[in-house]
Amino acid sequence: MISDSPTGRTAPDVLTVSALNQAVSKILERSFPLSWVSGEISNFTRAASGHWYFTLKDDAAQVRAVMFKGRAQYADFSPREGDKVEVRALVTLYAARGDYQLSVEAIRRAGVGNLYEAFLQLKEKLNAEGLFDPARKRPLPMFTRTIGIVTSPQAAALRDIVTTLKRRAPHVNIILYPTPVQGEGAAMKIAQAIATASARAECDVLLVCRGGGSIEDLWSFNHELVARTIVGSDIPVVVGVGHETDFTIADFAADLRAPTPTAAAEMAATPRADWQAMLQTQSQDLRRAFKRQLSDRSQALDWLSSRLVNPSATIAHERTKLQALHARLGHATRIPLGHAQFALAHLRNRWAAQLPDTAQHKLHLAHQTRRLSSQLANQLMQKRQLLNGLNAQLEMLNPQRTLERGYAIVIDDKGQVLRAPQELQPRKNVTIRLAQGSAQIGIASVQQTLE
Repeated sequence: MISDSPTGRTAPDVLTVSALNQAVSKILERSFPLSWVSGEISNFTRAASGHWYFTLKDDAAQVRAVMFKGRAQYADFSPREGDKVEVRALVTLYAARGDYQLSVEAIRRAGVGNLYEAFLQLKEKLNAEGLFDPARKRPLPMFTRTIGIVTSPQAAALRDIVTTLKRRAPHVNIILYPTPVQGEGAAMKIAQAIATASARAECDVLLVCRGGGSIEDLWSFNHELVARTIVGSDIPVVVGVGHETDFTIADFAADLRAPTPTAAAEMAATPRADWQAMLQTQSQDLRRAFKRQLSDRSQALDWLSSRLVNPSATIAHERTKLQALHARLGHATRIPLGHAQFALAHLRNRWAAQLPDTAQHKLHLAHQTRRLSSQLANQLMQKRQLLNGLNAQLEMLNPQRTLERGYAIVIDDKGQVLRAPQELQPRKNVTIRLAQGSAQIGIASVQQTLE
């Protein structure tokens, strides 16, 4: 402390602007806890850093607000100028300018708080009546042949469901019960579509679906009529509304809740590959069972056969009879066979006596064969020599040899050999045949050479 007063009193410390703003910031943060503040968006700016800066105002006042990127990324909508919103924020002071502002932790559209309260009240009421009792809910059929879909024909959720079913279970039939999924009167039309599907009984499972959105967009599925219609349906109902974090009254009333429309399609129909794998497994089990039964029956047959009378004695008796018959057959055939052999030997001797002497004829035939072979060889040699002489003469007359000495043959387009200059015509193509191929050339002009 510095005493510069004439009376000797101690003067208070002098604060810097920064220290003052820090002190005020602490007072504001302690005095105003995290609170919900409603107002209209103005001067909204999204910085390159991802932070949101805007002014929150009503008819009489306004206040600056900031929502940093770490919080803004969890908002389910992007604010625009003039939007009525509610923000959950702390009152802070921006020391650099000395302005107080709201540091926003969460943002929602105005009126969402009232909708959420209505949601909780209806949920508690229906739960007390037992509509959400797990014991009431029905299991999905094991094998689904037809799936009904309650949604808007223009919804992206419908395309996702159809794509998923075609990929996983192309054998399943699809029936669409079209209905608007948001807006005035949508809840009643959704309930009518569910009741229609239940009355027609055309499908095994009913999917009630739509894509994500704000609580207002999904509010048709928080209607009491929709919940009671789902519970009263004769067909098991799977509800897939919004994203995984979205919950509606229809989710609690459904027999099965899916986090997304695509997940609803996956839950409703077992993939064809799984059925095929199960059938393959059952086929293998059946095959093993048949083999096991066959083995058991074979063992039983062996046991029964062992109880039969031994047939060895019967076989031995029949063998003895067979040997006796064999002896009789041999004795009966031996005498005729002896007579036949004697007659055959007699005939062979007579035939040998009548055979001519062929040795001399064979020698003469061999001699004539050698003479003929020698004459043929001499004639063949003479013919070959004559052929070689003729081939040499022909080779001398071969035009190819002439071409190899540098000459050429000129042929027109009709294949005729040209011999005189008069047969050549200007601007015509001719073929020049050379020793190693041919070429086509064009004639520019023809000049006769006088010899």
